[in-house]
Amino acid sequence: MNRLSSRREFLVSTGWGLAALGFPPAAGLLGAVEPDGNSGAPVTVLPEGAARAALEAGWFPNRMHAFIWRNQGLVAMDRLAAVLGCTEEEVAGVARGMGLEKCDPPGETLRRRSHLTIIRRNWHLLPYDQLLVLLGWSAEQLAYTLREDDFFFIKLGSLKPRCAPLRWTAPTDAEKVRAGEIARLVEAHFPQRDNAARDPLFSFIDKLKAPLAAAPGSGPKGRNAATDPHPPLRMGYSYFALCGDPLLDPALDPFPDGLLERLAAVGENAVWLHVELPHLSSVPWSEDANIQKRRAALTELAARAGRHGIKLFLYFNEPRALTKMSPVFQAHPDWRGVEENGYHAVCTSAPAVRDGLRDAVADLCRAVPDLGGFFTITASENLTHCWSHGQGAKCPRCREKSAGEVIAGVSLAIAEGIRLAGGSQRYLAWDWGWPDDQALDIIARLPAMAELVSVSEWALPINRGGVESTVGEYSISSIGPGPRARRHWEAARKRGLRVVAKIQCGNTWEMSAVPWLPVLENITRHATALREAGVNDIMLGWTLGCHPSPNLAAIDEIGSGGSLETLALRRHGPDQPTATAAAIFWSACSSAFREFPYHIGTVYSAPLQMGPANPLWPAPTGYAACMVGIPYDDLPAWRSIYPPE
Repeated sequence: MNRLSSRREFLVSTGWGLAALGFPPAAGLLGAVEPDGNSGAPVTVLPEGAARAALEAGWFPNRMHAFIWRNQGLVAMDRLAAVLGCTEEEVAGVARGMGLEKCDPPGETLRRRSHLTIIRRNWHLLPYDQLLVLLGWSAEQLAYTLREDDFFFIKLGSLKPRCAPLRWTAPTDAEKVRAGEIARLVEAHFPQRDNAARDPLFSFIDKLKAPLAAAPGSGPKGRNAATDPHPPLRMGYSYFALCGDPLLDPALDPFPDGLLERLAAVGENAVWLHVELPHLSSVPWSEDANIQKRRAALTELAARAGRHGIKLFLYFNEPRALTKMSPVFQAHPDWRGVEENGYHAVCTSAPAVRDGLRDAVADLCRAVPDLGGFFTITASENLTHCWSHGQGAKCPRCREKSAGEVIAGVSLAIAEGIRLAGGSQRYLAWDWGWPDDQALDIIARLPAMAELVSVSEWALPINRGGVESTVGEYSISSIGPGPRARRHWEAARKRGLRVVAKIQCGNTWEMSAVPWLPVLENITRHATALREAGVNDIMLGWTLGCHPSPNLAAIDEIGSGGSLETLALRRHGPDQPTATAAAIFWSACSSAFREFPYHIGTVYSAPLQMGPANPLWPAPTGYAACMVGIPYDDLPAWRSIYPPE
């Protein structure tokens, strides 16, 4: 029986290969897109992958109707008309024919935050040139988003379906009849369609940004950074930060004061951002004109977070690979590392590369001294150094070193940069992606200031419905810590290093479509087990984000000696029956969730994130489920190791 436990194993096993593991798009899979139909200018290359024919949404009268249905209310009417080459009234007429109400144009916040939804909704409807018109983007901007926005191209299946250009055609009589049937369904199931009374999309952001009104029993029970110089780390991601380049546009503030205030109130004392080092500091292999602008935003954010007793950390996955045609490699051939799909690692066995990494970190620490620190992934995600994807033997310099020496060398360079700048920032080395047979060697080579982060539930044996397997990551249904984390923490402690548990606290890919899962017994049991294992520092989640929820408060409660029952009393006041009922509810939800059929394949492939938005296809699509992106009808991937019955 297949018992894969990690994301890397899952992606390799499904045939997605290196590109699907989050590596840069393969040069051999890039194809020129059709010229822009509006400007006549050629569109630069965008990733296509193993492009195949797009799927038809056959329940609509035609593709044009599907396009208007999926975008009306999300994209301004004039832009829909521009894509189709028609008038706004013609678009509105088709929308009315399907029973759709007139919507106000989307606001600026909606436009800026909905781009991933727009791309996914139109992935099978529009060719690239028309998708660019719909977004109002350049091809370079779309290419960057597909590559850097949490590997969005991978989550779309690592391919762009072939779509013919979509143009306006007046609906035929038969199409009008089908549109009328849709309108009657809309009226029957959604009779109240007053858009003015509807909660606007993304309005939850405005609510989380607003000042927090103090409530009885609110506020952290445990220690925080404002009162304790060495509090246990409670570090989480923003609930609504955008990936890619979050510091360039101040209107998209990832951590407004209202959110910071709410996070501090439930015990969080650190937050993190995904950044690229060349965006914030000069490195010899990359230049960026907006460094000072981003640094100013970072300085302001670090100061604001500090006023709430919260430290700001940065996540690095460095040094990023460059295309094989990069002039950097022409000038410095000894910097060219292993090749992967048209990209080359920037070889950290070259002393100038290590020194550049060290000096860039030092310069950033001096420029933004309020930074809390950094954490790194050094053996996965993007192609970085030559051993980051296990190919170091192909490099004439790195083949002379062990993988552990090269991987730990990145950590040593970052730690040395912090030391040169004064040493006030913390450095967390995450073991994600470290092969089991190399992890202990890497830990033995880490800098003395490093703190080892490990996924708590990794390798935990589970039995669900009589099917045995082990956990990889992203599981709230499983209560760690597991044997891998324990082994790595023990090795780190023998060296005197501080250790950190990475968990999912609010939600998980087991169910990400809700802000937080009311499974507080699971959360408190996991936190209690970590406390008993002597692990006090916790990373609260990955890019799914941390909603300022009772789940975070549960971590704080346990960390300061409380229990599920004391948390219920704190949250529901002195009313013992109400508090008891809450604790019973949390326990019942937790018990049920512990029956979840966890497997990394099911978590990534099944329609857990889309739910009923995933269509029921009348005939097999032939498309493989994407990693938390589009599930299609790939039932074998959905159930993974679990039998059909």
